[in-house]
Amino acid sequence: MTIMYVILALLGGLAGGFFSGQSRGQRERTAQDDRLEREARAEAERIRAQAEAEARQLRHQAEQARQDAARRLQDAEDRERQSAQALEAQREQAQSLRAQAEAERTRALQDAARERETLSADRQETRRERDELKREIERLNRRAEQLDARGDKLDALEERLEEALRALSTQEAELAERARQADLRLYEVANLSPEAAREQILTQLDAELEEEKAIRIKAMTERATAEAKRTARQVIAQAIQRSASETSAQLSVSVVPIPNDAMKGRLIGREGRNIRAFEALTGVDLIIDDTPEAVILSSFNPVRREVARHVLDALVADGRIHPTRIEEMVHRAQDEMKTFMHTQGEEAAIEAGVVGIKPGLVQLLGRMYFRSSYGQNVLKHSVQVAHLTGIMADELGLDAALARRAGLMHDVGKSIDREIEGTHVEIGINLAKRFGEPQEVIDAIAHHHDPENGETLYSVLVAAADAISAARPGARREELEAYVRRLEQLEQIAVAFPGVQQAYAIQAGREVRVIVQPDKITDAQATLLAREIAGRVEQDMEYPGQVQVTVVRESRAVEVAR
Repeated sequence: MTIMYVILALLGGLAGGFFSGQSRGQRERTAQDDRLEREARAEAERIRAQAEAEARQLRHQAEQARQDAARRLQDAEDRERQSAQALEAQREQAQSLRAQAEAERTRALQDAARERETLSADRQETRRERDELKREIERLNRRAEQLDARGDKLDALEERLEEALRALSTQEAELAERARQADLRLYEVANLSPEAAREQILTQLDAELEEEKAIRIKAMTERATAEAKRTARQVIAQAIQRSASETSAQLSVSVVPIPNDAMKGRLIGREGRNIRAFEALTGVDLIIDDTPEAVILSSFNPVRREVARHVLDALVADGRIHPTRIEEMVHRAQDEMKTFMHTQGEEAAIEAGVVGIKPGLVQLLGRMYFRSSYGQNVLKHSVQVAHLTGIMADELGLDAALARRAGLMHDVGKSIDREIEGTHVEIGINLAKRFGEPQEVIDAIAHHHDPENGETLYSVLVAAADAISAARPGARREELEAYVRRLEQLEQIAVAFPGVQQAYAIQAGREVRVIVQPDKITDAQATLLAREIAGRVEQDMEYPGQVQVTVVRESRAVEVAR
């Protein structure tokens, strides 16, 4: 429409110009017409181009509008579809909620019915409780009336008691004054000052407290002793029941059989050279007497005596007896003895269940095979102590292997204690340190005779096992004179205490029974006396195992009927 208006305007202008310029010359009109035509044509081109641009823009806007309309239509359709789906879902949800509501309504009705039944039962129960409460209230009312009556009686009694208390207070004051006057009178009669009387009372109180202390000590000691004995019996019984050993008695002489008495002359040799060489090389006395078909080897060194016995057996079997042959046999027997002792040490370690012992220490253990203590073989004793110590360590939850090692090594100092100075305990400690034994083993060696000073429990176990092994009947032998002297010393120690009437050593010196004078020693003091005697025995005596001190106090009343 705009283009048409523009073209009409141009034509109108051209027509107007043409009619108004007809009076001018033809040339001017033609030039003007050409110019106007060009201008009109140019303007028409411009207008046409502008119109085309506007048309393209309008088409583009129309396309965009169409696309927007299509998109809005698609969105509207999508929203309509979603609304339809949501509506369907809401419809289904409404149906589900309606079904749930119906079910809830049914359950609510059922619950209401049950609640009505429960409420009815509760009402009946409440009605019964109300009746019982009424009866209880009536009973309490009656009880309250009775209590009121009793309270009135108690009030009356309280008044009478207060009057009696006031009277008693008055009497107490009078009695206190009389007691004070009596004390002053006693001070005057006894010629004692209050301080002296107080001192006398305190002295009497100390004596009474001393007796009470003795009674308490006795009770505590008995309780602790019973508990300790019960535990110790269990542990030691387990160890003894699981251990069995043989007893042995070693003498200082060995009897060697010979085929005939003519062999005695050959052993002596010409001018006694054979017997002198034998005794010089072995260090053992060869005793040839009238004993038929036997000679005697005498020495306190069991190793030398055993070497001499082997040499003598070899010489008798060989028949060639002269100093050179004797020297050869002695060297051979000594080498064999070293091998034998090492074998014995290894067997003892295996039997005791101890591993990792150094060869030098094994050799020393083997030497104990030829050592005896009170007639008991020291090596067998050590093996048995190792078994007992291991068993008790198992029972107490300790290291059984370490306990067996300590038990096997506890008497290792006895293997060389006759050759160097020092006790077997000191020698054993030095040997254990030299061979790198554990500290528990060293402590057991150091304190197996005094476990109270030991730093570990293994020393206590070794001491207990040592006492068990040594205290068995027949395990050890003691000389008669030493035995009698020990019993006499035990009785003398007990009799030396004041208040002791008689003392008897019984059970081979393992118990001393002390009879006291009942008028001088009380039951409580008897406990203290037993402890003091036991302490004196531990301090002044040496004895195997342990010694039990039993104090007997007996009172007798005698009357004669005539």
